[in-house]
Amino acid sequence: MTIDRRRAIALTVFVMCAAAGHAQQAAPPNRAARDTWTPVMSVLGPSRTLSATPAQLQRLRELPIEALWGALQSRQYVRSFEGGFQVSVDNPKIVGRAVTMRYLPVRPDLMEAVRTLAKEGDWDYQYNVRAGEDLKPDDVVVVELAGMVDRATFLGDVTGLGMQMAGAAGVIVDGGIRDLSEFKTMPKLPILYRGAHASAMADQVGVQWNGPIRLGGITVLPGDIIVADSEGVLAIPPQLVADVIKDAENTVYTENFKREMMRSRKYRARDIYPTLSPQLEKLFEEWKKSHPREGVKPNVGG
Repeated sequence: MTIDRRRAIALTVFVMCAAAGHAQQAAPPNRAARDTWTPVMSVLGPSRTLSATPAQLQRLRELPIEALWGALQSRQYVRSFEGGFQVSVDNPKIVGRAVTMRYLPVRPDLMEAVRTLAKEGDWDYQYNVRAGEDLKPDDVVVVELAGMVDRATFLGDVTGLGMQMAGAAGVIVDGGIRDLSEFKTMPKLPILYRGAHASAMADQVGVQWNGPIRLGGITVLPGDIIVADSEGVLAIPPQLVADVIKDAENTVYTENFKREMMRSRKYRARDIYPTLSPQLEKLFEEWKKSHPREGVKPNVGG
């Protein structure tokens, strides 16, 4: 066999292998899967098999968001809290599993693709409608809308009622809502949102269901445990919930002692906060004997 002949065969084999490898790489997952497939979540999936138990969700409702935030900070989850929202009801507390939705500005070809996927997957392409069918109890809807409000209102009272009846614990929208007056009479569906507007959703369309999203300045992943109140939103990776609760309880327990010392007016503020003086450290050890740590709650108030 001549050298040229060997080279030609080798080149042909190389091209065929490269083509086969490219075809294998390009083979898409089920594009009509109910959760949008993303390579990031494919990688993270094995580490996120744990989910919060009902008892843990209840404990998260009882602990202050600052103590939970501090526990995440110590684990290098620095960008975990987003504030600056308006609230639909006074003193909301939202706790549950994140169901994430990403929106983009509409254009004809994008709308055609969105409608095609919805038809293949048998869901409504309008995510606020679909949510009323797909949500489960203790789900928290978290929506990336880039802060858009005018003609970018994710839900009104009818679609909101659908989410509530499906069991949603609340809704977080980095964008607009409508029917605010009605939502103020719906305490079972607390909403954090950027702004309210009379317009209907027209300029944005949902393109990703249960994939990674940006909520203002933080990342929220599907299945994150959401804790939200009037201050803002905290996203906790589900595999860290037990440790975060434990650390937050330790913080609350210590701060309860500090509050008691402040109220006593026997000690200087600098000896109590931020760290206890040696004298108060000893007193704290004695205090622990008569104050159980289990189930601790903040002893706030004047």
